[in-house]
Amino acid sequence: MDQVIGFGGARPGIWAFVGAVDRATPTEFMTLERAGVEGRMIKAMAGELRLPVASFYEMLGMPKATIEKKTAANEPVAGAYGHAALGMAKLLATAKNIVGNSTAAGAKNFDVGKWLGEWITRPQAALGGKKPAAFLDTPTGAEIVNRLLGTIESGAYL
Repeated sequence: MDQVIGFGGARPGIWAFVGAVDRATPTEFMTLERAGVEGRMIKAMAGELRLPVASFYEMLGMPKATIEKKTAANEPVAGAYGHAALGMAKLLATAKNIVGNSTAAGAKNFDVGKWLGEWITRPQAALGGKKPAAFLDTPTGAEIVNRLLGTIESGAYL
């Protein structure tokens, strides 16, 4: 199995993982997709978003028992479930980049994870009144949400 890009066998923290996903070239991202995502990273994302783990799994279309089993066995979560986790990592990266580019006084201590966790669980007019969370179980849905999130930086949707 391919090794996760940029980690060299080390166990990175959630923001190191998100950063690696954000910086990955298309070829490196494809390697990440094939390698899968550590279950502990999926749990860490739920924690960063301040969402209950079971709700987070459901949002990403992941069966709790499967992810918990893979986490306990230290096996990567691959396929559709891994792709959903990578889509969530991209969302975290986009939100972090938006805050990082901000010149607002409050941006320095802004809790990106908490804000994103709240945002994805609130209905959005640009999504026909649906919650972004309802889109995150497929790569295309995650990309739609990521594009919408990117429009926030320009002020198109607030």
